[in-house]
Amino acid sequence: MSTDSMDGGNADARPEIEVTETAAEQALALLDGEGLDPAEAGLRLFVQQGGCAGLSYGMRFDDSPDDDDTIYKHHELRVFVDPASLKYIEGSILDYESGLQAEGFHVENPNIVSECGCGESFRT
Repeated sequence: MSTDSMDGGNADARPEIEVTETAAEQALALLDGEGLDPAEAGLRLFVQQGGCAGLSYGMRFDDSPDDDDTIYKHHELRVFVDPASLKYIEGSILDYESGLQAEGFHVENPNIVSECGCGESFRT
C-alpha cells in the first residue's frame, strides 16, 4: 500500500514531488544497506550549481530532515527537499531506470527549459 503524502513545511498549493514505486523500492533498499531507519532518515533531493547548463541534481541520504525542509512520503520513502531547491524541482517525478544504456535514479522535471547534451545538467 502506498502512503503518498506531503508533510512538513510549505504545505500550500505547490505541485508535489512524486516518487515512483520502483524508485522508492531502490532507495529503501539502499537506506537499509546503510543501516538507516526509514521512519526517520530519508533521501535528500537537491539542486546545485554545476554542469554546462548551469544546474544539476544531487541526492544523498540524511538521518533526519532539516527544520525548513519540505518532506514528501511515497511508498514508505521519505524525501527531503530544501526551500532553495524546491523552486527548481517542484512538480518533478523521481524514477529509477535500468536498461542497456544506464541504471540509476532519474528526475523528470517539468520546469526545465533546456538541458545539456549529456543530460546531466539543466536550466529552468
